[in-house]
Amino acid sequence: MLLEAMNLTKLFGGLTAVNNVTFQVERGKIVSVIGPNGAGKTTFFNLLTGIYKPEQGNITFAGRPLRNLRPDQIAKRGISRTFQNIRLFNNMTVLENVLVGMHPRLKIPLWQIILRTKAMLREERQARERAQELLAFVGLEAKHGNLAKNLPYGDQRRLEIARAMASRPKLLLLDEPTAGMNPQETTEATQLIQRLRAELGVTIVLIEHDMQLVMSISEQITVLDSGSKIAEGTAAEIRHNPRVIEAYLGQGSLPNDKPKQQFSSSNT
Repeated sequence: MLLEAMNLTKLFGGLTAVNNVTFQVERGKIVSVIGPNGAGKTTFFNLLTGIYKPEQGNITFAGRPLRNLRPDQIAKRGISRTFQNIRLFNNMTVLENVLVGMHPRLKIPLWQIILRTKAMLREERQARERAQELLAFVGLEAKHGNLAKNLPYGDQRRLEIARAMASRPKLLLLDEPTAGMNPQETTEATQLIQRLRAELGVTIVLIEHDMQLVMSISEQITVLDSGSKIAEGTAAEIRHNPRVIEAYLGQGSLPNDKPKQQFSSSNT
């Protein structure tokens, strides 16, 4: 196992946002976390990345505990993420956004940066070369000098993935990577996710409401509802699970061999 989250619980006052959730991810897999609105999916991601601290439970990554580490410390361990709402530096260039993502891996101390030593210049050159490689991988190499705010929506999503990959993660968490995309952009994003695993060897966990995407690429699907894990398994198992059908469609609904194509993108 690359990631093991055991019995995680997160409270906000009297609200239990994540309730005793156990979650495991094998190295090299593509895993989806799904659930209706307010299920606790993004809160769960925030626990894994150190933005929130759990009231109880433990997280182990590559055999090492993560609990009580800061987000930057977790990033250095090898976990990176994107966000449901795009969080680029709009007034910085495409290339500069990717360079920001490399910060956890840069080793030159501040005094060498101030003096612009040879070692600092060498690391800066290597960082720029790596950033250009990532931009080429996501199809944005020709736009490296554009301001992030001037990119089309689909390109902004790809840039966010490139920035997340800049820290050389072992595990990439994607929070609704196709939200707001048209069908063509969704197809391209799906192919990019598959290439990240196949060509760069990254393990991927994604939150997604597009059931066609989820069912087509996921080797494991975990379902949350009202903060609790209600099901886990393959696409075929999840598609016909009565508890999942009830959570999404309401009690009394009948299973359908074809999954719903899209649920609302609002999420907690």
